[in-house]
Amino acid sequence: MEFLILLKSITKRSNGKGLSWLKNRLTEYIRGWIGYYYVADMKTFLQRTEEWYHRRIRCYIWKCWKRVRTRFTNLMKCGIGRWRAWQWANTRKGYWRIATSPILKCAITNDGLVRQGYPSLLGIYTKLHSN
Repeated sequence: MEFLILLKSITKRSNGKGLSWLKNRLTEYIRGWIGYYYVADMKTFLQRTEEWYHRRIRCYIWKCWKRVRTRFTNLMKCGIGRWRAWQWANTRKGYWRIATSPILKCAITNDGLVRQGYPSLLGIYTKLHSN
């Protein structure tokens, strides 16, 4: 449970530290925690937690794209069509709700998050568990 509490405090939307700090801090914390507990069989726990974790990161990224223009251009860069990007950039839905929208899931995929440098809970776990 302490893992989720600390993970929640790292990914607070109001910390204002930026995405590079977030990536470094998450990598450091997740590797340390999984490295300590990797002997335990916690695959199902990590699967459930990873869904929440990816939603939390999407929420953080959406908050970083504060302005409508920034959201619009970034959604376009992620491959979303012009009209759909404009609609979703102007949405009034909250951060947590928009993080599960089909548009944001399409724009910021789980594989895309890993490619950008965000650590994968199951990836680190399977890498340590296979050795």
